[in-house]
Amino acid sequence: MHGVRPLTLLAFAILAACAGPRGASPSLQPRATETIDPRVPVEAPVNNRPVTASLAARLQALVAQAQSGDAAFAPAAARAEQLAASAGARGSESWTVSQEALSAAVAARAQTTRALGDIDALGASALQSQGGLAPADLAAITDAAAEVGAIDRRQSARLDAIQVRLGL
Repeated sequence: MHGVRPLTLLAFAILAACAGPRGASPSLQPRATETIDPRVPVEAPVNNRPVTASLAARLQALVAQAQSGDAAFAPAAARAEQLAASAGARGSESWTVSQEALSAAVAARAQTTRALGDIDALGASALQSQGGLAPADLAAITDAAAEVGAIDRRQSARLDAIQVRLGL
């Protein structure tokens, strides 16, 4: 029985070594940041400056490029629509000619799609390089993308209608 006492003392010593120091426990009181009401509106944007001049000029050039592309697309699409309306059966000579006209219309659309992609790239590169966009710059990019996107959707709808006529 004499051997049990040293084992008991050893067990108590090990348990005592596991106990940590008694210090101040973290407070359960609300932190200062938790007292701010998230529903309070922000008075003004942090970066309230006008659109960057170089960005505005580049966006204006891209919108003009899309409008120029639309002007080039319109006659090509009109010709493709005319030929598709009079196209014969699939595989016939007139069907092949109308499909070639459709391809020309798709190619004429390239300026618009390129402008739309470049507008998206402007926003993406600004996000990467600056870590964000000023509200005015974001609004300018959004407006330009909406304007060019409307041209792109209109062109796409015309091409889709031609493809339906040709049975594609």
